[in-house]
Amino acid sequence: MPNAAAPATEGPDRSDAPAHVAIIMDGNGRWAAARGLPRAEGHRRGVEALRRVVRASHELGIRYLTIFSFSSENWSRPASEIGDLFGLLRRFIRNDLASLHRDGVKVRIIGERDGLEGDICALLNEAEELTRDNTRLTLVVAFNYGSRQEIAKAAQKLAREVAEGKRDPASIDADSIGAHLDAPDIPDPDLIIRTSGEQRLSNFLMWQAAYSELVFVPVHWPDFDKGALEGAIAEFARRERRFGGLVAKSAS
Repeated sequence: MPNAAAPATEGPDRSDAPAHVAIIMDGNGRWAAARGLPRAEGHRRGVEALRRVVRASHELGIRYLTIFSFSSENWSRPASEIGDLFGLLRRFIRNDLASLHRDGVKVRIIGERDGLEGDICALLNEAEELTRDNTRLTLVVAFNYGSRQEIAKAAQKLAREVAEGKRDPASIDADSIGAHLDAPDIPDPDLIIRTSGEQRLSNFLMWQAAYSELVFVPVHWPDFDKGALEGAIAEFARRERRFGGLVAKSAS
C-alpha cells in the first residue's frame, strides 16, 4: 500500500469520499454481552454489518475497503471462539462470494497463510482468483494479519536480497520497504475507522497509516451501518490533511 494513488476503479463519482477506507471492526463481544447473548452471536451480527458496509462503500464512491478480519493476536482467544470465527469466515465466503463477484467486488487477502487449515487457504485463494478482474470495489481482507509481522517480513525479504548480492544496503529506503509489504499496489488508506470507542490501531496497517486520518466511533461494529460510515466520512472531510507540508483537501 504505497502513498501514491492507484488507478481509479469503476464506481460512482463522489468527490467527497476518501478513495480508501480501512476499518477496525471492534465490539462484537461487547455488543453481545450488553444483550445477554453469546459472543458468537455478536460475531454473526458483525458479518451482517460487513455486508451492509461493503454495499454502502460502493454507493458512497469508496474504491478500496480494508477490513481487519482476524488479527495475528486473536490466536490467544479461547479455542471455541476461534472456531466460531473461522466458521463464520467459511460461511461468508461460501455464501457471499458469488454475490460479491456478481457485484464487481475484487477480493484481496493480506496476512500470513502459513499454518492455516487447508480448506481456509483454499477458500481465500478461491475468493482472490474468482474476483481478480473485478473493478467496482476492492475489498482487502486482513486475515491472520499483524502490521509488525508484515513489516518484519518485508525487512527479511530485503535482507535476503542484500545477502544474495542483489541489493546494495544503501538502496533500502521507505519506498523499497513499502514495495515488499503484502499489497504494495494498493494505495494507503485515507481514512481509518475504529468502532466501539477504542482509540488505538492494535497492530493494524501501522506503516500504511502514516498519513491516514483516524476516526473513532462509539458504536459497536454490529450496529455500524451506512449512516455511521457517512458520519465518519463527514468528519474526514472536515480535516485538513497536510502530509508534512501544505494543507491538502481531505477528499480524494
